[in-house]
Amino acid sequence: MANTSTDRFDSVPDDLLRTGAHRSAPKRGRGWIAFAWAALATGVLVAAGLFGLAVIRGTIDLPFATANATAAPSSTPSPTPTPTITPKIDPSLAITVLNGTTTKGLATAAGNDLVKQGWAGASEQIGSRTNAGSTDITKTVVYYSDAANEAAARAMVLSLKIGEIRLSAAYPGSPITVVLGSDYVLPAG
Repeated sequence: MANTSTDRFDSVPDDLLRTGAHRSAPKRGRGWIAFAWAALATGVLVAAGLFGLAVIRGTIDLPFATANATAAPSSTPSPTPTPTITPKIDPSLAITVLNGTTTKGLATAAGNDLVKQGWAGASEQIGSRTNAGSTDITKTVVYYSDAANEAAARAMVLSLKIGEIRLSAAYPGSPITVVLGSDYVLPAG
C-alpha cells in the first residue's frame, strides 16, 4: 500500500466549519441551462393556455374537431335570419288618436285619414280622438299594449308614413294609441 505524505489539508481545526474548500469552482454557464428550460416550459404553458381559451371562446375553428372533417371550415359564420313581422290591419282593433301638437283638429283629421285607409278601429264609433296631455311632442309614436298587436302597430306606422312603435302599458284602455307629434304631416287630398 502506498503512503502519501500529509499536507495542510489533512489536519483541519474542529472549529472551522468550512467543508469542500478543496473543490474546484463550478463551470461557467451551468445556470443558463436551467433558465432556458424554465423559459421554454413557461412559453409552452402560456401558448397552450391561449390556445385552450381560443377554442373555448370559439374564435378558432378546428377542422379536425368537427364531425365532418372533409368539409372546409367557413371563414365567416352565416348570419341568423331576423324574424319579420308581417304588418296587418285588424279592423276590430280600437285605435286612439292623440294630438300632441298645437295644430287644432289634427287628431280628427288623422283619424279620418286612417279610416279611409281601412282602419275601421280609428272611427269615432270604435276608437277615440282627442288632445294629448302635452302640446310639445316632436316625434310621432304608435303605442301598443299587447305584444300580439305589434304587427298592427307596424302597419299603422306604414299607413301614417312616419313614426315608431313601442310596447307600453301607458295607455291601458286602447290596444293601439297613436300620439301625433310635430313631425306628422297630413297627406294632401
